[in-house]
Amino acid sequence: MRILGIDPGFAITGYSVIDYIGNKFKLITSGAILTEAKTSFPLRLETINQELTQIIQTYKPQVMSIEELFFNNNAKTAINVAQARGVILITARINNLDIYEYTPLQIKQAVTGYGRADKMQVQRMVKMILNEEKLPKLDDITDSMAIAICHAHSARFAEKL
Repeated sequence: MRILGIDPGFAITGYSVIDYIGNKFKLITSGAILTEAKTSFPLRLETINQELTQIIQTYKPQVMSIEELFFNNNAKTAINVAQARGVILITARINNLDIYEYTPLQIKQAVTGYGRADKMQVQRMVKMILNEEKLPKLDDITDSMAIAICHAHSARFAEKL
């Protein structure tokens, strides 16, 4: 199964494409869709749509797993992330991907075995599971890898959006 993992955001959207075959993981690609703060918000959303469409068409994942929206104290940020997430969801559907969402707790549980794991624990396990020497500098990219791993471990129990 080829999984597209997404850590949604409007400034940084982390993505990774992972193959999961016979209980083995292989990282195909990972990166971040970056949008500039000085760019108008509609153009930022358009950039996310265009770049994500290109990633999907290039790597042909079968499913997309995405982190559920986590609300923080900043309502404006939460609303903007929600709008970016909506663009991501519709882009996946237009490209015929099944979509699965996971909470941060579910992701940590699937990757580390402990739902309250800290960021460093998750990063160490992602590195080990994917057999990578180094992880990307951006946490958003590593988080997208964890989200994809979570789906691989949870696929038989997961519900589609």
